This record gives sequence, C-alpha cells and structure tokens, in this order.
Amino acid sequence: MKAPKLICIIGAECTGKTTLARALAANFDCPWVPEHLRDFCDTHARTPTRDEQAGILEMQHLNELAALGDATQQEKPFVFCDTAPLLTAIYSDFIFGDRSLYARGRGLHSGYALTLLLEPNIAWVADGLQREGAQVRAPITELIVRELATLGVPLATVAGQAEGRIETAMDAIRALDSELILCRH
Repeated sequence: MKAPKLICIIGAECTGKTTLARALAANFDCPWVPEHLRDFCDTHARTPTRDEQAGILEMQHLNELAALGDATQQEKPFVFCDTAPLLTAIYSDFIFGDRSLYARGRGLHSGYALTLLLEPNIAWVADGLQREGAQVRAPITELIVRELATLGVPLATVAGQAEGRIETAMDAIRALDSELILCRH
C-alpha cells in the first residue's frame, strides 16, 4: 500500500472549502481535516489575536498529521485538508500586517500532493466569527495565487457551482493519481 497523499483545499473565505472537503472525503471514502480556525472561534467565542496566529497554524498542521496517520492505518489513499497553514500566514499578513508566519506556511505547503485553489465565484454567506466579509475575497485570492506561484506546487483551480466544483476537483485528483502511477512505470 502506498502512503496516503495530502490534498489541500485552499481559498478565501466562503469559497466552499468545507463543503468540498466533505464531498471529496465522502466520494473517496477518506478522512478530511476541518479548519482549525473555525474550532478556535467556536471554542473561544472570538477570533484569534495576532499572537495566537502561530498556534492556529501549528494546530492545523498537527491535525493534518494525525489524519495522515489514521489514513495510513486505514489504508486510505488521500487526506483532504480544509485549508492550509499557508492560509493562516496569508490572513495574518492581511489582517495584522504580520509576515512572520510565511516561512513556516510555505515550508509546510510542500507536503501536499495537490493543492485545489477555490475561486471566489460563489455567493458569500456569513458563516461564523472568522469572516471578514465579501470584500476581502479578491485581495486574499490574489495573495494565495502569489504564494502558490512562488512555491511551484501541483495546483488545480476549482470554479463554477455545486456539482461542477466537485467534478473539477475529482478530475484533478484522478489526474494526480494517474500521473503518480505513470511515473512509477
């Protein structure tokens, strides 16, 4: 059995990351890692401060490692990650002007076999404390695109509505899996 692959689902707020992560996990019968920021906000009834951002980033990574361990034991091919530590670094820069988390976020991003970048072309919906508003989606998306371009990681852009988004993501994952199999022969 080959090791499970981490699949990153990244995008600005309210771009369907959680919905897509759940759908992919169900379709491929694999685990998914929820966004730690959401849990933090629900638990503390507030958004994190600048000094708590590094902890959010690290907990997201630790949750991914735990899910990867579970997937290995269960012989699952993928772990779907609802966001990435890199997104915490991007929001920390955007909200607090704190660029100190980029190095760690970039370093961790190399661990994903594939990054699915969600376009902000679905309706913005208020969803919890951690939302800044529809007006931040374009600048956050620009920052994400900039960072991913510098990393040169395997990337697929996901746009469209509902089932179309899921199909696009599934096609990218199937292509990744096929490429990995072809490279081994």
